[in-house]
Amino acid sequence: MYFNSDDPHGLPRDPYKACIVPRPIGWISTISKAGRANLAPYSFFNAISETPRMVMLCVNGNQADGRLKDTLSNIVEVPEFVVNAATWDLREAMNVSCLGATQDTDEFTLAGLTKGSAVNVCPPLVVESPMRLECTVHQIIELPPIPDGGRNVMIIGRVDGIHIADEILLEGRVDPARYKPLGRLGYSQYVVAGVPGSVFEMRRPEEADVDAIAAAAKLDRPRV
Repeated sequence: MYFNSDDPHGLPRDPYKACIVPRPIGWISTISKAGRANLAPYSFFNAISETPRMVMLCVNGNQADGRLKDTLSNIVEVPEFVVNAATWDLREAMNVSCLGATQDTDEFTLAGLTKGSAVNVCPPLVVESPMRLECTVHQIIELPPIPDGGRNVMIIGRVDGIHIADEILLEGRVDPARYKPLGRLGYSQYVVAGVPGSVFEMRRPEEADVDAIAAAAKLDRPRV
């Protein structure tokens, strides 16, 4: 089949993201000037340079209530972020952090994760993650706006520090079979790098699930 990108494709679901797979997941932690931490996964993410070491992520659209996504809002205020590896063992916690929760909701607590102090930057890192990249923002690039409104932004960051857990190293190399990072496929599918036949499905939680997740985490969910 063929279709012009701006025309209807005639398929039950948009195939675009299923064509470019697997995509690494940038599990991004940021912090606001007021000290509110945020944690959210982005599959429009990748390494873009080795010397200097640089990564990029894209933040598409706004929150359902029209405000900027917390990741972008925080990065504008404090131009730093941490890329935390999303792995097989952390898949459920990563999925919980997808929620478009209120600005005052702490995704670390919601997902049952531990905040750790970074060496070079202000945002906290996910202690449970076996690999973290501490980054400072190099450039924010405005992309064409989303048709129905909302910012569409590429954030380029320079990697200032790298944390690698000893247990994912084998003979001095990062071992994918020990690391088990997640890759994003199309629709609701993921894959585990280094594990053959590991494709699995995991649907994003709905906004209505926030209260149930918060209750399970024994978190008093703030209201706006």
